[in-house]
Amino acid sequence: MSIPLIGALRSSTVIHRHPANPVLAPKDVPYSPSLVFNAGVTKFEGKYIMVFRNDYADMGTKQMLPGSTTNLGLAYSNDGIHWDVQPLPCWEWNDEEIIRVYDPRLTVLEGKVYMCFAVDTKHGVRGGIAVTEDFSSFKVLSMSIPDNRNMVLFPERINGNYVRLERPFTVYSRGRDQFDMWLSESPDLRYWGDSDLVLAVEQVPYANDKIGPAAPPIKTKQGWLTTFHAVDIDSSRGKNGWEASWIKRYCAGIMLLDLDNPRKVIGMYKEPLLAPEAPYETDGFRSDVIFPGGMILEDSGEVKLYYGAADTVECLATADVDDLIRLCLS
Repeated sequence: MSIPLIGALRSSTVIHRHPANPVLAPKDVPYSPSLVFNAGVTKFEGKYIMVFRNDYADMGTKQMLPGSTTNLGLAYSNDGIHWDVQPLPCWEWNDEEIIRVYDPRLTVLEGKVYMCFAVDTKHGVRGGIAVTEDFSSFKVLSMSIPDNRNMVLFPERINGNYVRLERPFTVYSRGRDQFDMWLSESPDLRYWGDSDLVLAVEQVPYANDKIGPAAPPIKTKQGWLTTFHAVDIDSSRGKNGWEASWIKRYCAGIMLLDLDNPRKVIGMYKEPLLAPEAPYETDGFRSDVIFPGGMILEDSGEVKLYYGAADTVECLATADVDDLIRLCLS
């Protein structure tokens, strides 16, 4: 079956890349990772907190190093732009079953910071939730069965339950990697169920491969402002990065979910919020990749959107919250 190609894409004019981009790069990290990206970012106790993904490679051959090639780093900031990177990674999971932990997402909930993360294991990809109060120790509360990941938590209970968005790998039922965004609920952050489809890849005009959650949602009067990643493939892209073949393009999308029933999409911008255009987004380990992992609503109405670019560096874009809502409802 042929897959219709998407063609050229452009970012919305309401969102602006920060002139300091990238706001975090491998050169900024004292323990010398090769790639720094896909961070979770939040505000907690008056400071901006970033937990970021580090990957390690042989920069001469541009090949990933064998074994566990990933850990999570920690940085603090007073302004959300300039970051004080801590001298050592904040978390590595040493277990015979665990290959690596990556792609953290941070949500402040009931006075604590909860971190969703992805885990490559010897028996499949899993998603987990951990809690921390000091970022020096993390208590794992739950782990999904394979195959599921890209989990993000809503920052408050909805109708008494905790709620998360997630992206299961429905390979057999869909025929290929047509992955969609789902929602599950929990009474205690450990046991999850009441799962429903929220958004399917077919509903996103600029995706022909898969979609999934991005940054944790933020609450507005009009609904839960929610980002997602959207992927299209084009075999003509060829090498397009370090790998022998990288034919995917990742964009950031945005939608509004109902405050009381977040299974309901009440508005979605039909074009990308951010598409790869800047040099640090179009050229890197995996070129043409934008992957949001943190979104902060400031008192001024400014939204800070943090995203991994080209699977290589961490970047920041900003927009007015009312402009983003208007996009979703247009």
